[in-house]
Amino acid sequence: MIGWYLCLFRPDLVKAYVCLSVAFRPRHPKMKPIPTMRAVFGDDYYMCRFQDPGMEDEIAKYGSEAVLKKIMADRKPGPASLPKENPFAISADAKLPLWLSQDDLKYYSTKFDQTGFTGGLNYYRALDLNWELTAPWTGVKVMVPVKFVVGDLDLVYTTPGMREYVHGGGFKKDVPMLDDVVVLKGAAHFINQERAQETTSHIHDFIQKF
Repeated sequence: MIGWYLCLFRPDLVKAYVCLSVAFRPRHPKMKPIPTMRAVFGDDYYMCRFQDPGMEDEIAKYGSEAVLKKIMADRKPGPASLPKENPFAISADAKLPLWLSQDDLKYYSTKFDQTGFTGGLNYYRALDLNWELTAPWTGVKVMVPVKFVVGDLDLVYTTPGMREYVHGGGFKKDVPMLDDVVVLKGAAHFINQERAQETTSHIHDFIQKF
């Protein structure tokens, strides 16, 4: 959403935008994000669970490498949940996807061991605050040229209602200069790594127009 915010706040600074995986969703004036998601998806929905002050301790219990492996290798579509009993569903038999090497995973986990996960979690913990602060932009459309690329197994894209929004006219209404929507078959959330060359080509070809 950070890229979308830049386009929304300062379209004068953005020639064009290629968004991967997470479509723009306009601010609803009466629906604060976390209570709404809790009501729709339940307390175990990952964004709701990230509000828990003990989430860092839960991650530490399993270790950065195991948690990142689960997050990056997961291909289960639909809303992601983190039940309190084994929230990351860690399995000793889980294998890395072909696009993620053990060396890469080790590099990422080493960095998170140094910094912790609080910075990333705080983004989600600030969703309600950001909703309050962006009240002046209620109803404002994204007025920059946009290309959207997503995997058909992406956990956000397969959330109930999202595909209908993306392909049914709602997305185009909120982003009038939406130029193209590309759905990569057989790809999940991390398409910049899983389908690196294909994703790079989509970005390059679109930006070249400007």
